[in-house]
Amino acid sequence: MSKNNLLEKVEAIEEKFSELSNALESVGDDYQKAGELAKERSDLETIFNKANEYREIYNQLEESRLLLDSEDEEMRQLAEMEVLELESQLEEVGEEFKKMLVPKDPRDKRNVIVEIRAGAGGDEAALFASELFRLYSRYAEKRRWKVEVLSLNEIGIGGIKEISFTIKGDGAYSRLKFESGVHRVQRIPVTESSGRIHTSTVTVAVLAEVEEFDIDIPSSDIRIDVYKSAGAGGQSVQKNSTAVRITHLPSGMVVSCQDERSQLQNKLRAMSILRARLYEIEEDKRQSEQDADRRSQVGSGERSEKIRTYNFPQNRVTDHRINTSSFNLPAVMDGEIDLFVDELTLRYESDRLAAVGEDED
Repeated sequence: MSKNNLLEKVEAIEEKFSELSNALESVGDDYQKAGELAKERSDLETIFNKANEYREIYNQLEESRLLLDSEDEEMRQLAEMEVLELESQLEEVGEEFKKMLVPKDPRDKRNVIVEIRAGAGGDEAALFASELFRLYSRYAEKRRWKVEVLSLNEIGIGGIKEISFTIKGDGAYSRLKFESGVHRVQRIPVTESSGRIHTSTVTVAVLAEVEEFDIDIPSSDIRIDVYKSAGAGGQSVQKNSTAVRITHLPSGMVVSCQDERSQLQNKLRAMSILRARLYEIEEDKRQSEQDADRRSQVGSGERSEKIRTYNFPQNRVTDHRINTSSFNLPAVMDGEIDLFVDELTLRYESDRLAAVGEDED
């Protein structure tokens, strides 16, 4: 059997593990470097063990295939049985190994910043934005995650023009990252006397929360403006200028926060949102360079992409990326979105695994 590409990946893992082991032995008294090497080696150990298992089965299979040409018929029959069994084992271990080769999204375990904005549809869009905020709040509550509002712009009838909030909990990003995009609602507004169905849109952006050391933003790249906070209807909340607007000069990106009572707190929150947005742009750019087509199954997560429709008259919610519908709209609006989250995650991981398989061909 000729050396296959998967075996080349096995050899690369073995070589890397050996390099780390040798480096660890010769690192001397540099404890920081030793710690870094030990962690990297530990992170690689599981896949190294699986690579070893694949190599052992592969070698056994090669030896058994040599016996297929034996003149001893009994030996040949035993070799045929063993080859079939080893081929099955090799395929199974190979699939497990390929799954380990799929790069993990480093953001998956992070908290998230969610931004919801009313789009087309006026007041109706703002009302639905408020309902989506409740949907994600209920989803977080059921998972015992913590929700904290960062900034809020309401309208007088209970709608939301724009809201930014954090959801803190292990794996929040991994469960919510596919919610980014345009959410479309179809229903009869309470203000519509003729009973016509209106279509409105709301955009959702899910960003991984990042630390200061994750992305460097030079002070020369930002402009900070302060102004008086204002509530609904424009009335002044405070006499002091506590609201903060930060403009990222290279990109033109603007972030505003006014809900905290101190200028410092609003600045910290605005910077948190800005870091998350910039980190998302850089991470998406990096991933798209590595696997340009791997996200095609579930969409790119671009805010301009229509991802889901909530049809109230038909009691139906449809995710257009996976052609999956729920006919229990009230449950979905109460945070029951795992039907979509699970399927989107499965499609995404299958797509990435297929890409690893293509490398093997």
